[in-house]
This record gives sequence, structure tokens and C-alpha cells, in this order.
Amino acid sequence: QVQLVESGGGLVQAGGSLRLSCAASGRTFSNDVMGWFRRAPGKEREFVAAITWTGHTTFYADSVKGRFTISRDNARNTVYLQMNSLKPEDTTVYYCAGRGYPHDTARYEWADTYRYWGQGTQVFVSS
Repeated sequence: QVQLVESGGGLVQAGGSLRLSCAASGRTFSNDVMGWFRRAPGKEREFVAAITWTGHTTFYADSVKGRFTISRDNARNTVYLQMNSLKPEDTTVYYCAGRGYPHDTARYEWADTYRYWGQGTQVFVSS
């Protein structure tokens, strides 16, 4: 059974930092794009960041560019999201996603193109 388990969420003051982790099991994702999305209550999932299988190429939503950094450790089958300069509007649930289709970067910002999802981790940024 394939599982993605996020951790690292919590409460932080505006301007602070958090590091989210996503540990995968049941399947290697070393050939897949991995992504982070977030979803506020009543809204659609929003693309945050994605990283190619080598880790050499990363993609970011404009709203987080320059503040968030996605990285991966294929030996640990784990993806990270370093979040700096957090703002209250970053408050929501963050989800890790695994593409499930090796070596495919098409439409990386579309949630529907990811086959595997974690359960989410809550981030709350106080003003």
C-alpha cells in the first residue's frame, strides 16, 4: 500500500518558518515529480511547489516564490517544503502529492495529474 505521510505543520508567528516533510512508503518516487498543494476550507486545492525526480528543477506558485523551497532526498523517499517568511494567508492544510507517472512533468501544477496524496498537515500563521 502506497502511503505519503506529512509532518512538520503547526503554529508559527508571522515572519517565522516551518519545514514540512513528506515520507513515502510502499513505492519509490525517485522517478516521479513530487508536489505540495494547499487547500483552505471551501476552496480548491492550490498548487504550491513541485520538484522533478532528480531534484534539479523546481517550480513554485507566484504567491510563495522566494519564500518557500522544495527539496527531496530520494534515498529516504522523502520530500520537504521549507517555508520562510510565513504570512497569515499561508494558513491552511498542506498536502504532499506523488505523480505516479515516471518522468512526466506535464501540467505539474494541476492537482488532478497526481495519483498519490497524503492526509495533510495543518499550518497556522498568527499575525
